Amino acid sequence: MARVSQRLQRIPGSATLAISTRAREMRAEGRDVISFGAGEPDFSTPEHIVAAAQRAASDPANHHYSANAGLQPLREAIAEYTQTHSGVPVDPSQILVTNGAKQSIFQAFAALLDPGDEVLLPAPHWVTYPSGIDLAGGVTVSVPTSMENGFKVTVDDLERYRSEKTNLLVFVSPSNPTGAVYDADEARAIGEWAVQHDIWVLADEIYQRLVYGSEDVAPSIAGVTTDLENNLLVNGVAKSFAMTGWRVGWMIGPEDVVGAAARHQSHATGNVNNVAQMAALAGLTGAQDTVVAMREAFDKRRQAMVAMLSEADRIELAEPQGAFYVFPRVTSMLGSEYPTTVALAEALLEETGIAVVPGESFGAPGFIRLSYALSDSDLERGVSRMLDMFGSL
Repeated sequence: MARVSQRLQRIPGSATLAISTRAREMRAEGRDVISFGAGEPDFSTPEHIVAAAQRAASDPANHHYSANAGLQPLREAIAEYTQTHSGVPVDPSQILVTNGAKQSIFQAFAALLDPGDEVLLPAPHWVTYPSGIDLAGGVTVSVPTSMENGFKVTVDDLERYRSEKTNLLVFVSPSNPTGAVYDADEARAIGEWAVQHDIWVLADEIYQRLVYGSEDVAPSIAGVTTDLENNLLVNGVAKSFAMTGWRVGWMIGPEDVVGAAARHQSHATGNVNNVAQMAALAGLTGAQDTVVAMREAFDKRRQAMVAMLSEADRIELAEPQGAFYVFPRVTSMLGSEYPTTVALAEALLEETGIAVVPGESFGAPGFIRLSYALSDSDLERGVSRMLDMFGSL
């Protein structure tokens, strides 16, 4: 008798969580560890959101099961928030509140994919997408990008990998791990191509408000094409509101697809924690000054990290325009001692106490991901320490 199903044996653990776990273990051992691996803001959740959660915890109405699709006031707030930031008119009936955006992604794949359906996934990509596709019976078709083209795909790139089995495109802007952001014209061209070929688009907008420059928000592919019929939008409060631990995300799309995902959720988890939902409601409807302040702090750190890395002769990078990651190419550091970026990342952690995530985890060997969601002093100390090691190779 098999101990574990084949489909779960195929699924690797999350590389980012593994790095963070090892870094915590080393800190517990008393070692000085600086982690660039975390995919979460280092800020505390804003006080008005915490206060709303405290009030909600005292309300007996939140001590019981609630609507599987999400509390109605929260779904209404999400609809208004999406209209404001994505430019998409949404009815609350088109919204499913989930346990973080990650659950939305898995349920979207479950709702849209049948065995053998192909999913176009631009690379580099977040570590979790291929696992969700695989568990739903789909086939990941990696569409490579390059640092030279800003880590973005074009319609021509997608067309080269499209087949009669292509069912879905995963579109992420801003990108994890590269920080790439598609402008409105680029997003519109891809959205219109998807409509032309009857291809679903799963748009992960979790970093949409963490963009730098003249724009306050990354253009939404559904917003610029004004079409939800072949789009599913995924978002949540984790990144922009420093609420990663609260686990509140959402999916938006056509009612039949969202309804299918809701049926899936009704059997898997039921409603999201009511107290966390009320906290998310306070975040969406309350003062937004903390979002702006956090983005400004990230931008300062982004510029500092890019400046430090750009001074290193053997490191190449494209300046990220969104999210909170830098994704430099470090192939010149590889050799007989460290043949892969996995080996290089392991050495950085164990020998110097610097935690980074290797590019193999994102479908991009030869690169490493560094988060700048950490304090200014740790950023400077950590990058300096890393560059010292690289200088000795």
